[in-house]
This record gives sequence, structure tokens and C-alpha cells, in this order.
Amino acid sequence: MSNPISFQTTLEVRDACLCLHLQRAARAAARRFDAALRPAGLTSGQFSLLMALNRPEPPTVAPVATLLAMDRTTLTAALKPLQRRGLVAVHPDALDRRARRLVLTDAGRTTLAAALPLWRAEHAAMERDLADADRLRRELASLS
Repeated sequence: MSNPISFQTTLEVRDACLCLHLQRAARAAARRFDAALRPAGLTSGQFSLLMALNRPEPPTVAPVATLLAMDRTTLTAALKPLQRRGLVAVHPDALDRRARRLVLTDAGRTTLAAALPLWRAEHAAMERDLADADRLRRELASLS
């Protein structure tokens, strides 16, 4: 069977595809932050999740999933290792027993506090590497 798509088309997609470039940039950024956060025992995704739980009142699953652009099932799976480590607890909501509150534990707050200076240092380094970090944030926000 002959290939109906030329190699030239493959190169066109490789060079022009915004989705591919975003995926590659996201993976590179995640690797960079994973390395920076390793001394605190967190991945970049875990740091973002713990930070999303750092609120005056423990949130339910839905707003955290929305903030992190995750479906509820993926969020629930991401919570499991943090629960096993005692960084997060999940409790039924006092007013609606069907809803679950995601509680950042004292150990979670301590871990998050240890990770924050690591994140700040890597974040500042990444911003120095970018020509216009504020513009990039605005452009990325416009996509979501």
C-alpha cells in the first residue's frame, strides 16, 4: 500500500503544529520543575495539586479539577499517592455527604512550604530564559 501522506507533509506538521510545540514545551517544563522539586519529594504535578488545595477552606473535587484542567478520575488518581504519604486527606462534605473535601494535611503544608523556595528559584530561572514571560502567560491563558 502506498503512503498517501508525503514526508514533506510530516515535516510541515512537525514545524507548524501548535499542539505538538505546546506538548513538547509542557514536557520540558515539567522535567525542569520535577528536577527542581525532587529534594522536596514532589513532582511538578504534585506541587501544583498541593498548591491548588492551599485554600482557607478545603475545596471539593470539581473546582480543583477545573483549575488543573483535569477530569475528576485523573484528579482522583493523582490524589492517591499524596493520600498514602499523608499529605492530603479526603473527607465527606459536612453538608452534602456525596461531595468530598480535599484537605491539605499538616504534613502536606510542611512539604509545600519546603517545595515553595525550590519552585520560586526554578520559576525565576525559567522566566529569565524567556523573552517575555508575561506575554506567554497571556497567550497560554487565552487558549484555556
